[in-house]
Amino acid sequence: MNILHYKNVDRMPALHFGYWPELLGEWAEQGHISKELAVAARRDGSEGDRELDKLVGWDCNWFTTVGTRNRLLPSFEKKVLEVLPDGSHRVVTPNGVIEKIKPGIVSIPSEDDYLLKDREAFETLFKPKMQFSPKRVDFDFFKRFNETRNQEIPIGLHIGSVMGQIRDITTVMGMSYLIYDEDEELFADIVDTYAEMQYQCVKAVLETGAKFDFAHYWEDICFKNGPLLSPELFDELCAKHYKKRNDLCRQYGIDIISLDCDGVTQALIPTWIENGVNVLFPIEIGTWGDQFEPARKKYGEKLLGVGGMDKTAFRKDKAAVDAEIERMKRLASMGGFIPCPDHRIMPGSKFELVQYYAEEIKKIKI
Repeated sequence: MNILHYKNVDRMPALHFGYWPELLGEWAEQGHISKELAVAARRDGSEGDRELDKLVGWDCNWFTTVGTRNRLLPSFEKKVLEVLPDGSHRVVTPNGVIEKIKPGIVSIPSEDDYLLKDREAFETLFKPKMQFSPKRVDFDFFKRFNETRNQEIPIGLHIGSVMGQIRDITTVMGMSYLIYDEDEELFADIVDTYAEMQYQCVKAVLETGAKFDFAHYWEDICFKNGPLLSPELFDELCAKHYKKRNDLCRQYGIDIISLDCDGVTQALIPTWIENGVNVLFPIEIGTWGDQFEPARKKYGEKLLGVGGMDKTAFRKDKAAVDAEIERMKRLASMGGFIPCPDHRIMPGSKFELVQYYAEEIKKIKI
């Protein structure tokens, strides 16, 4: 937290962003960890995750957050609609999306259809599920939070999403049709309704007196070529909601506000920065290369970063990891930046290389 406030520190912390479950299974088969730990370490910030931190040499998982039930409530019942000849299942998800799921495939399922297609569907099926109610917040947990939390690591308040979860509910294709083919007010109504519910969730938590080191959004709304909707429309629909939620956090003393968006994010950074988000995460490298250094040159020290380390190096060799460490040294020298693998560590990553990285990253002096 001192690094993100440009204060002096004794060393760089070794942060991570969790693992693919398949990698934990591989490490168990290879004898690096127990099968029990491979299961227990899947959830970010859990006791199992912290136990694995000690074995690897991490200080903590940045995505150690707590939050509320801030999605559709009640969610749609998950059920199989059809079994296709190739063995795939057409499944209704809790978000009201119909996906094709093929047994044995662990990547993102194919989106086949969606329920939120028009105003009638919004008003009857979805809007009731987007309302705030006290049952969304575990008040007893948050009232005890300051006394029971782990004091050794930063813990964030997960404050939801403005557009990413809407994309989850509509699908990318459905979002595109709603924006351009339906009445112009419908999509704005969806965003406004959902955002207000999440604002009330954040407000309810903060009013309990619970204290957090940072606030955190999940906002996957970009891909390898840029945003999934125009930056102008994104700003028009979302800016006011970021500002309202972030102003609330700052009223309660939270001045580090982190946002997770994969893909090429450059075109959306102005909306985030101008409305109170100040930490980019996980700053994916992908096929496009470093995004943090050019963004820092443009926006200055008000832009902070956690991430930016190309995790694919863990599947290669020590030389590849060393090259990433050298690049992290350069980024860290600018201040306000903490290296972290740029997403969950993937299958095929070598346990000894991850250990080596965690050890070496702590040697960076700033």
